[in-house]
Amino acid sequence: LIGLLRLLPSARCLFDQPVQVKVEGLRSRQVVTMRARSTDEKGVVFSSSATYRADGSGKIDLLRDPSLSGSYVGVEPMGLLWSMKADALHKRFQKPCALNPHVVKFSVHEEDREDRMLAEVTNERLLIGNGVSRLPVKGKNFQGVLFTPPEEGPFPAVLDLCTLMSEKRASLLANRGFVVLTVPVYIDHPDNVKQMHLDHFKEAVDFLQQQPKVGSTGVGIMARSKGGDIALSLAAFVSGVKAVVSINSCNAVVSVPLYYQNHQIISPLRSDITKIIHTESGASILKYGLENPLAEENKHSLVPIEQAKGHFFFVASEDDLNWDSKAYMDQMAERLKRHGKENFETLCYPGAGHLLEPPYNPYCASSFHRIIRHVVLWGGEARAHAAAEVHLWSKIQEFFKTHLSCDAAQTKPKL
Repeated sequence: LIGLLRLLPSARCLFDQPVQVKVEGLRSRQVVTMRARSTDEKGVVFSSSATYRADGSGKIDLLRDPSLSGSYVGVEPMGLLWSMKADALHKRFQKPCALNPHVVKFSVHEEDREDRMLAEVTNERLLIGNGVSRLPVKGKNFQGVLFTPPEEGPFPAVLDLCTLMSEKRASLLANRGFVVLTVPVYIDHPDNVKQMHLDHFKEAVDFLQQQPKVGSTGVGIMARSKGGDIALSLAAFVSGVKAVVSINSCNAVVSVPLYYQNHQIISPLRSDITKIIHTESGASILKYGLENPLAEENKHSLVPIEQAKGHFFFVASEDDLNWDSKAYMDQMAERLKRHGKENFETLCYPGAGHLLEPPYNPYCASSFHRIIRHVVLWGGEARAHAAAEVHLWSKIQEFFKTHLSCDAAQTKPKL
């Protein structure tokens, strides 16, 4: 191999850490194609490529040098990662389990000659940090996975409500010094779920608060999409919820009624399938498929967030095509203001789509929606979406650190 390809500071890192990609040993001003490829847990191959020109001394540095063409253009140090996509349409990179690292092969090739490889290196991107424990748990009415940092603590506690089981966000947050329990909103097939019980999620909150290394007096909750209305409802009806990060959530309960202590507390917002837009690619736009939550006949679907004692961090992607997240966020902020509340902050990302994840995930434009059983467009433009994910991930950690304070005196002796 002629060139030398290096990843700094190391070829082994956490999933949410950037790497500096450098090439040396090329000819002066040589033009090469750089590639990245990875296989997800379903066996689907995702890849990207970009054309770069070496400097006078035969070096390329992705922190400094622009891609001239390919999966993205311009200076994008992590572009090879977020621009990876599958050959087939409508594929989303599947990485639900935290145990296996995200393995990416970076390579350098003679310009447009995939068969002429000059150098390659493997990047192991770990979801679970050194010493973080992963424990599958099953309560009476909930199941999930608990991630605990190795140090003594005390640590703030966060419940991650994922719509369908995924460990990535929870494990990555635990690496940053949080005890995190991830619990799926749907355990059963969504078609079989006719109602949801807030009590089941309260049980998860209580379980989390009893963990020996937890020092915060209340818990944080992080959720996106359908998980969001459960998170908002927990904040409104259950004590001990101190901080909620609500990403691209609706301000009303969606799809099935919500029960608490054997009574229906919130009726579901109805959908209007005539408003679903079908596109030539075979994917649908769901953005206008829910009825207006502010209409008089739907007011019993709204979550009474003004009852919450904790703090809210509302996040909305302006280009969300799953539903009108920006409008829902504005309505929630307006509702709290009307009740004289100032316990919230809002953040809006132009150019981002529905699926905001921890950073450096391959961007997904469209995929099979496992709740409605149809291929949908998620929205967003890849570069803006990827930048939003980097920014949001640090804001989430900052928000939880601010509102879930811990001190050693709070750690309770636990049996």
